[in-house]
Amino acid sequence: MPTRQAETTWRGGKDGSGDFGTESGQVEGTFRFPTRFEDEPGTNPEELIGAAHSGCFSMQLTALLGEEGYTPDSLHTEADVHLERADGGGFEIPRIDLTLEAEIPDVDEDTFEEIAREAKETCPVSKALAGPEITLDATLAS
Repeated sequence: MPTRQAETTWRGGKDGSGDFGTESGQVEGTFRFPTRFEDEPGTNPEELIGAAHSGCFSMQLTALLGEEGYTPDSLHTEADVHLERADGGGFEIPRIDLTLEAEIPDVDEDTFEEIAREAKETCPVSKALAGPEITLDATLAS
């Protein structure tokens, strides 16, 4: 299996910025303190964690559904990554909330919920982020 790579080059202090990019060149941008801790437009590490987590979960769910003979028409997954002040100083990510809206023909609610829970537990990004609580609210469209 390939190893994936991303990098950031930071210049300056807290009013500086960090340019980041991925090996593929598909994701690149600039981090700044105001885009992370204030409402200034721009990306931040937590947003990228959310993109990685929602994508990984959706792919894992698709694979597990396929193993059971189901093909989703659509999966829409949101990941809310909570950044909070930590006790004793600094910051932490105590929780990630995944919200899924799925359209999957012929699957019943119990099977859907079981497979969605398994996808949350087994997606590689969930495993990598096992420190924070990761919740899932999954809805099967009728």
